[in-house]
Amino acid sequence: MPSIAQRLMGNPAFSQIYERLWRPVFTRGFSLGGSSTADYDRALRTYLARPGDRMVLDVACGPGNYSHDAARGLSGDGQYVGIDFAASMVAQAQRSQRGDRVTYLRGDAHHLPFPEATFDTVVCLAALYLIPDPLPVLDEMARVVRPGGEIIIFTSVRASAAALPGAEAIAGLSGLRIFGRRELVGRLESLGMEHVEQTITGVGQYVHARRPQ
Repeated sequence: MPSIAQRLMGNPAFSQIYERLWRPVFTRGFSLGGSSTADYDRALRTYLARPGDRMVLDVACGPGNYSHDAARGLSGDGQYVGIDFAASMVAQAQRSQRGDRVTYLRGDAHHLPFPEATFDTVVCLAALYLIPDPLPVLDEMARVVRPGGEIIIFTSVRASAAALPGAEAIAGLSGLRIFGRRELVGRLESLGMEHVEQTITGVGQYVHARRPQ
């Protein structure tokens, strides 16, 4: 049976709420009332917008909240590609976040429809905790990133607040997964990724890794 979160993501009306209100507010909530996640998010958007002839893949892109930033600095043959399992999210992205260098596809993050070593940057931002059986998604991200390319993830992490009695049970009922502190880092390292860096902000984590040249 689909989780509460999965049913919401498939609702066309919720895709508009998610784009404009839910995702920005929910992301800030990872800082437990502080500003560290919002600060890191602004820095990440600036980083994604840097100039370059790059191929960018946004896994579980939702309504394309990061597409404008990721496509802004692209040049040459550079393209931003967003992929999401929810048709309503893809439709909302196509309506509200269009661009000459932007493409949206409906697809399964467990079986990304791209050849190996296609993208320079592969991101999954504020989405991995919603995907059933999420660790194999990292395998796919590592497969499609080019040698020397990067993987960037923002998702949940088990911290003091998340470790409160009952917190994980509530998260499980809603479909939100709370990852262990070494769960994603260890998986990326086992896939041969280099320079795996983890930044924890409250109950959220940013993970950055590179595929060896």
